Amino acid sequence: MKRKKSIGFKVLMMILVLLLIVFGWYISSVISDYKGNPGDKLVTVTIEEGSGTAEIAEVLKENGVIKYPFWFRLASKKNGYDGQFQQGSFVFSQKAGYETVFKGLMNPENVLVRVTIPEGFELRQIADRLEEQGLIDRERFFKVAEKTEFDYWFLKDLPKRENRLEGYLFPDTYMFKKGDTEENIINTMLSRFDQIYMEEYRKRAKALSMTDDEIIILASVIEREAMGDEDRDKVASVFHNRLKNKQYPYLESCATVQYILKERKAVLSVADTKIDSPYNTYRNPGLPVGPIASPGKAAIEAALYPAETEYLFFVLDSTGVHRFAKTYEEHQQNMKK
Repeated sequence: MKRKKSIGFKVLMMILVLLLIVFGWYISSVISDYKGNPGDKLVTVTIEEGSGTAEIAEVLKENGVIKYPFWFRLASKKNGYDGQFQQGSFVFSQKAGYETVFKGLMNPENVLVRVTIPEGFELRQIADRLEEQGLIDRERFFKVAEKTEFDYWFLKDLPKRENRLEGYLFPDTYMFKKGDTEENIINTMLSRFDQIYMEEYRKRAKALSMTDDEIIILASVIEREAMGDEDRDKVASVFHNRLKNKQYPYLESCATVQYILKERKAVLSVADTKIDSPYNTYRNPGLPVGPIASPGKAAIEAALYPAETEYLFFVLDSTGVHRFAKTYEEHQQNMKK
C-alpha cells in the first residue's frame, strides 16, 4: 500500500514539475513577446476604420508582430491606450514588442500613405501628387531635389541643368509615412530607380555608344510619345534612326515642347515649335538637354532595344494609333488620312 502511495506521489510531483516548466516557459514567452525581439523582416499592417483593440491585436498576430493578443489587449487597457490607435497602414518589424507597437499605432505621422506615380509624370507633377497626399512641402521638395547630394552612381556625372533629378524619380506605387522627410521620399524613389536600372542596361548603353543619362533622356521622350506597348519600340526606332540620320537630325518631338510650355497641348502652334530652349527638339538636333519625364521600365528598355526599322516619321491618327513612315511623302499621306 505504501509503495502504491509512493508511486502516486512521484507521478503527482512529476506532473507538477512539468506544469511548472510549461508555466515558466509560457511566462517567459509572454515577457519576450512584450519586450520584443525585432529582426530585419518588415511587414505592413493595415488597421481598418472602427477597429477595436481586440481586432487590432488579431491583425498584429496574423502578421507576426505579436504572439499573444490577450496580453496585448491587457497591456493596452492597463496603460490607457485603448481608443487612441490610428487607422490606416503601418510598417513594423516582426516581433516588434508591445511598447514599440503602441507608440507606432498612436502616432499619426507613422500612418502610411499609398501613392502611385504614373509613368511619364514630370518632376512638377510628382511634387503635386505628393503634396495632394499631405506628404511634402512643395517648395522644400524642389529645394531638396536641387541642392541635396544623393549618393547614387547615376547622379555623379550628370551635367548641370534645370530639374537635375528629372527622369530619375522612378514611377511606381509607394507607401510613405506621413512623417517622412522630403529627403527620405526622394531617396526612396532614387533607390527604386537604382534597382530597376540593371548592369545589363549599362552594358547595352555602352554598346549603343550612349551614356546612361542619354538613355534616360531618350526613354523619357519615348514614354511621352508612345501610346502603349504595341508601338513603343517602333517609336524608339524612329528616334534612334533620326539620331543617326544627317538629313533628319531633329527629333521633332511635341512632348519636348510641351515640357517647355508646362502644358500638354494637343496641337502645337508654329510659334511653339520655335521657342528658344535646349529642350526644343524642333530647333536643336539630337536629344534634348535632359529628361522630360520619369520613364518606366518598358520605355527604358525600348530606348535600349528599339525595333529594327527604317522609319523616320510617325503621326497619331484620330483613332489613337501611330502611323509610321519611311519617307516624308509617305508621312504626308498618313497625315492626310
